[in-house]
Amino acid sequence: MTKLSERHNNITEPQTLAMARISRELQAKGIDVISLSIGEPDFDTPDFIKEAAKKAIDNNFSHYTPVPGYLDLREAICTKFKRDNGLTYSPDEIVVSTGAKQSIANVILALIDKDDEVIIPTPYWVSYSEQVKLADGKVVFIPSTVESNFKISADQLQKAITPKTKLMIFSTPCNPSGAVYTKAELKAFADVIAQHPNLFVISDEIYEHINFIGKHESLAQFDAIRNQVITVNGVSKGFAMTGWRIGYIGAPKWIAKACEKMQGQFTSGTSSIAQRAAMAAVLADPAVTQQMCKAFKKRRDLVVSLLRDIPGIKANVPDGAFYVFPDISSYFGKRKDDLQINNSHDLSMYLLHTANVALVSGDAFGDDNCVRFSYATSEEKLIEALKRVKAALALLN
Repeated sequence: MTKLSERHNNITEPQTLAMARISRELQAKGIDVISLSIGEPDFDTPDFIKEAAKKAIDNNFSHYTPVPGYLDLREAICTKFKRDNGLTYSPDEIVVSTGAKQSIANVILALIDKDDEVIIPTPYWVSYSEQVKLADGKVVFIPSTVESNFKISADQLQKAITPKTKLMIFSTPCNPSGAVYTKAELKAFADVIAQHPNLFVISDEIYEHINFIGKHESLAQFDAIRNQVITVNGVSKGFAMTGWRIGYIGAPKWIAKACEKMQGQFTSGTSSIAQRAAMAAVLADPAVTQQMCKAFKKRRDLVVSLLRDIPGIKANVPDGAFYVFPDISSYFGKRKDDLQINNSHDLSMYLLHTANVALVSGDAFGDDNCVRFSYATSEEKLIEALKRVKAALALLN
């Protein structure tokens, strides 16, 4: 009998992708499902980026690429880091990967050994913990709540660190909560991290350009911990380039080289055409992202307003990304006919089949009291979706 590996059996399918798959299956049956489950901008890639890709095809960029990315792209990323974030990297400290997901996996696999502890504040992006499992690491969660705007404190971080702690992974702006850490909050983290020279941090900043409160702040800006931070970014979210699959890191050279070695055994270099498109994106004036950001902010305000009009839901106002992560735990224990809602998964499936609205349950992100709404769709669909959700929840008692 063929048996799958324990490595395979110990990880789960990302619930974000699972719910998107279920939504497509229902839609294929003719069911009018509104999907608020996927983390993808509903905008098209800007024309100037598409033109760069077309030019690359005409200029025969059709051969194998260097594992860490074309040199001129890595130089462009260095320019972007300096211009936008005040971070100084050299090209040999940059590795370009097939999306930020691979960037993060490269770092985890390069740094984590069996039973090394990895701190992850909750809620967190679904793949962080599963990738740590693949590396045989041990996840240590630090909880947050809607009342704290889903942010942890430096004191919580300090208390979670042990002699076995090797890595911390967090995002700002955060998926799924939309939380954005301020410079002062990051400085408090930096003061703690500096006390632990064997602790490294993956700072996932893929939602940098979808920030509603002003200038994005990077953890690596603090000199005392610069060599302990791996900054992850990419073009998927800010430039509506999810399908191009380009992410990258800025990291100390020895970590970058380790990630290059790791990537060389998995995918080698990323798509030549996508790299040329990415270079156009990172060299562009960041102002080109503002129109999309304004649209997301308007949608955020709409969704928060509609959520707060539903009895029993607690929703904060997220400062970035394109998600709202409301607390829906007041519905636990309620019923409709023979169905009882016991957790966020139950509620998500109830809303999928009763309201035909696809969400992602909070347990996927480490907080079973919540569900994730993505507002990366039209205002018309958002209004209809929240109308359906409100009606379906009113049927529970």
